Amino acid sequence: MKFEFLASPAHFFNASNENWMDWKWQMRNSLKAKEDFARYLDLTLDEENGFEANFSVRCTPYYLSLALGHRPQDPIRKIIVPTGHEILPGLQEMLDPLGERKNNPAPRVIHRYPDRALLLVTDTCSVYCRYCTRKHFTATDQAFIKSSQYDQALSYLKSQRSIREVILSGGDPLTLNDDQLERVVSDLTGIGHIELIRLGTRMPVVCPMRVTEALILRLKKYHPIFVMTHFNHPRELTLESSQALLKFVDNGFPVFNQLVLLNGVNNHAAIIQALSRRLLSLRVKPYYMFQCDPSFGSDHLRTSVQDSLAIQRELWGKMSGLAMPNLSLDIPGGGGKVSLVPDFQTAIAIDGDGVETRSFKGWDGVESDYVSPAASHITKPLDYESYMSESGAPAENPSAGTARGGALVTEEIVRNP
Repeated sequence: MKFEFLASPAHFFNASNENWMDWKWQMRNSLKAKEDFARYLDLTLDEENGFEANFSVRCTPYYLSLALGHRPQDPIRKIIVPTGHEILPGLQEMLDPLGERKNNPAPRVIHRYPDRALLLVTDTCSVYCRYCTRKHFTATDQAFIKSSQYDQALSYLKSQRSIREVILSGGDPLTLNDDQLERVVSDLTGIGHIELIRLGTRMPVVCPMRVTEALILRLKKYHPIFVMTHFNHPRELTLESSQALLKFVDNGFPVFNQLVLLNGVNNHAAIIQALSRRLLSLRVKPYYMFQCDPSFGSDHLRTSVQDSLAIQRELWGKMSGLAMPNLSLDIPGGGGKVSLVPDFQTAIAIDGDGVETRSFKGWDGVESDYVSPAASHITKPLDYESYMSESGAPAENPSAGTARGGALVTEEIVRNP
């Protein structure tokens, strides 16, 4: 099946094509107040009350156009328009559900995992999603990182040689101008032990005209850069967003998508399958399917773990592994990610010789056993010590470099211009 991606309806905003496709025009004309939204939507009383919530409201004309003409329960409208539910107390609401404040060793740096760190380069997004997990930081007028904080952040990243990758986040890094973004990327790639950069952005979804040829040419000099997008619904894949994604993949940026399962938005197997197939057709890997974090005011958008597992199980085996995102949740309070998978194991037995037999029943009812060799038959690879230093553990026979691709090389990363 070939997919058709339709252009957004710019005519609703009386914008010329030149203005509509100018990301700076989109940012300047963002809707920020109840009166702005009321010009284009018949707001319900519940939605009007939602504008009293503490978390800022913002939406590009482009993204709002995808919700025009739809009812209040429309999936995209639920993402961008606040409701009175945001003011009500929740089951487990937390200002910092990921525990980022306690893993903040330097300004704008979140270091939870040993080999990677987040750098929050801005607090600004072009759209403030109502389920935002970083309400303790996003939309708090911190804008581009201050010079003093930036220097401290870089010093920390340079001092931690275990950090192999840096994820640019915020806010949204692509709200920065080209000069600011290239400066950050250039500085990070100049740190020898940083092997790659991830660019976490929702701009291809909510303001795809930001992905310009000029931006691509400036960033591709610093490969490898991985782009982590955030499409939640197949209707977000328009002509404009598909073209933005193709600009990335055609120029050597691997693109992965991370969706959040949201109540009444995308919590159905048919929606996830439709989104995944369309992403794959654009060479974007469906990567994560996250349980919604319990941030303040998001209870009405959270679905249950049981519901999410049912969606995953319905898709398991019926959809290509390339299309299947990993179902995961972040343990509230900063416990990190844990993966959730269907339990297909039905029994386990170990005989007197230590041979283990596990019984499984697959997604379509086929049952069989898997017999494992005894532990006494397991041996380590001959050359594992050559790679020990890369894993963070000291090698038993240290050398001047580490093994990569079968040869010893120094830790300095050589980058192509």
